[in-house]
Amino acid sequence: MKEYPFQDQRKEMVDRQLRARGIRDKRVLDAFARVPRHFFVPVKEQLRAYGDYPLPIGEGQTISQPYMVALMTEALQMEGEERVLEIGTGSGYQTAILAELSQKVISVERIAVLLENARATLSRLGYGNIVFRRGDGTLGCSEDAPYDRILVTAGAPELPDGLMSQLSEDGILVAPVGGRDVQTLIRCERTEKGTETERLCSCVFVPLVGEHGWKQGS
Repeated sequence: MKEYPFQDQRKEMVDRQLRARGIRDKRVLDAFARVPRHFFVPVKEQLRAYGDYPLPIGEGQTISQPYMVALMTEALQMEGEERVLEIGTGSGYQTAILAELSQKVISVERIAVLLENARATLSRLGYGNIVFRRGDGTLGCSEDAPYDRILVTAGAPELPDGLMSQLSEDGILVAPVGGRDVQTLIRCERTEKGTETERLCSCVFVPLVGEHGWKQGS
């Protein structure tokens, strides 16, 4: 896989899909300009890797639209020293963006083949601040808790209590919550007074499957 044919497409993606739609965090924009999105999709989809839409990555899963990845990332308000829990490694693209912007990422994926593919891609790209876990993402990852930030990359019927319990004080969680067909992207910040919740936009994600999410095949 070559890097150079896609430099112009990546710059155009950042300018037209992200900056033009209101993504303002310079660190986020710079991360999107660096990470080669075409490495995270099947070879047959590489020419469409920088398009304004999600793409299939196998196993019934998708790589999200670039703008949605950027919106979720910006909502985390990262400064660079955070420990981040990602629920749903998927292709590894969002994982790479998080790794560019934080100190450490713990990424949980239930589908073995996706986890191994993402691990291989991220290793080839030289990321050394990512820990991979295979398991039920609705349970989080208690052995490495608490986390400064938590990002859920699949749609949950409701916010799993176990994830909120693994969020540190002043921590931020971003997740799509709602029905199987459409969700609302929410941002929860844990403060000394409780939890402040903000609804960001409507969205559509694959279902979050697990003990505290959707049941397989339901």
